[in-house]
Amino acid sequence: MINRAFVRVLMTSAALAAGALLTGCNSDQVALATNAKANQPVPPKLVATMTEKDMDPQSPILVRVFKQEAELEVWKQDRSGKFGLLKSYPICRWSGDLGPKVREGDRQAPEGFYSINPSQMNPQSAYYLSFNTGYPNAFDKALGRTGSQLMVHGDCSSRGCFAMTDEQIAEIYALGRESFFGGQRAFQFQAYPFRMTPVNMAKHRNNPNMPFWRMIKEGYDAFEVTRQEPKVDFCEKKYVFNAQKPPGATRDPVFDAAAKCPAYVVPDEITTAVREKQQADEAEYAKLVAKGTPVAKLNTGIDGGMNPIFASRVPGASTGLSDAGEAPGLSLANFQAAPGTIPGHVNPPRAPEANEMAAMPASAAPAPVTSPAATAPSTRVAAVAAPEKPSFMSSLARKVGIGGGASAETTATTKPAESKTAETKPAPKPVAAKPAETKQAAARPPFKPAAGDAPATTASAPAQTQASLVSGAAPVLQSNSFDSRFAGFK
Repeated sequence: MINRAFVRVLMTSAALAAGALLTGCNSDQVALATNAKANQPVPPKLVATMTEKDMDPQSPILVRVFKQEAELEVWKQDRSGKFGLLKSYPICRWSGDLGPKVREGDRQAPEGFYSINPSQMNPQSAYYLSFNTGYPNAFDKALGRTGSQLMVHGDCSSRGCFAMTDEQIAEIYALGRESFFGGQRAFQFQAYPFRMTPVNMAKHRNNPNMPFWRMIKEGYDAFEVTRQEPKVDFCEKKYVFNAQKPPGATRDPVFDAAAKCPAYVVPDEITTAVREKQQADEAEYAKLVAKGTPVAKLNTGIDGGMNPIFASRVPGASTGLSDAGEAPGLSLANFQAAPGTIPGHVNPPRAPEANEMAAMPASAAPAPVTSPAATAPSTRVAAVAAPEKPSFMSSLARKVGIGGGASAETTATTKPAESKTAETKPAPKPVAAKPAETKQAAARPPFKPAAGDAPATTASAPAQTQASLVSGAAPVLQSNSFDSRFAGFK
């Protein structure tokens, strides 16, 4: 009996042959589809977790990131149709400040809602593996915001990206890839400055970005109360969530980020649930402000943050703008070792000097909620890398009509300008303070296994049958659907 792994290899080979015809026998492009890094299976431990949570390995996913907590969450749809938290990952490094990205070169990691389709998956990343966040979206463009090649990638090095370890990004990449094989056309990427709790909103109530944060909190709240991916639209230079055509309308409303909003309605059950949550949050927020909850300090001498799990293992490292987080699974006590390899060249956030820290007033009125405009952060100069040729997934996705309108930065394979000479060097340290991980600065092996909760210390080839250990109720799709177009990769 032919096992599933062998069948998958045969079908992949057939798909590659078809791809070669479509691309004019471009051997470089075809070789990408057999990239060992990009085709690592989902680890058995994570597959077992899916089984426990009644999730199919190829069901849709949704990703959320929180800068202050330095955490990335992967949510997955269970067989009831709702999303459940599959796994939380500590972020090794992010750069910039709390707040949205405004201009090219400001070192800011983006904030907002973005869509990741197959053309944005980058198996040729200079930082092991990556996917493009899709910044700028229509809202960002309507405000004149600029920037490109903002990624989630490995290597623990960032100049506007969310950097994981190589082992972590291999696992996250595999989850995204499997969701595409299961029929998901694009997964949603939600980026926040922090968890949108009353405590955090009170601590940052004087931040000039608060109007923008309150606006995207609407989508955060919708997901929290429904556990469904919020539908995102833009008009009048603002976000609109879960809009539908009004009763009696014959077609769906057409949205333009820079134009007047069309007539639309939001389902009553969503409106009611979100309103109740917001009322409870506002009541708690008012209590916290009334009792004098201190306002967060403005740390002008810090560039980004690092999860405490990693900072505790890098000599002289500071967590920067990150803190201990709120997810129960990410406490230091639960990690005997870092979840992945920390490269020897990592440049952690540095603690600011006393004269670089300025405290904001301890009490102030809440920021208004009517304007979505955000104050631009201070600009730091950085070079912009030139894009390379599109990846195999990008080319094939465009040929079948997926992501064809993506801008150049969403499909580029790049060496991001995070060179060791371009980043701020940490304070000089004695040579003896460099731990054994400096050997990781040497040429890294071309293939690493996806990591579970424990770090990967050896590069052993995973079994190719792991991705199909659990069978599930994959969505039923038409013969001309996304699933059939990419069926050769299963």
